[in-house]
Amino acid sequence: MGLIGLIISWIIIGAIIGLLARAIMPGKQAMGLGMTIVLGVVGAIVGGFIGGLFGGNGIGGIMDNPWSIGTILLSIVGAIIVMAIYGFATKDRA
Repeated sequence: MGLIGLIISWIIIGAIIGLLARAIMPGKQAMGLGMTIVLGVVGAIVGGFIGGLFGGNGIGGIMDNPWSIGTILLSIVGAIIVMAIYGFATKDRA
């Protein structure tokens, strides 16, 4: 897979992870689809770091098999963490 394919797959995975995290997260999140995708991708990376801390494959696991259940769950947890931080950081701007 070339660089363009990798970027497109990360956007798709980020959108899926971001939308799942927004659905699970309580309350209203004041962000558009673009920010959801960005936070989903960042959340997937954070989830990979969390998995690496607990003895998993870390970021390499996300790159090797992004569609495994464990990877998706860790990515969602990471996205929820990132969205919560984003929500706290932008709470007073609304």
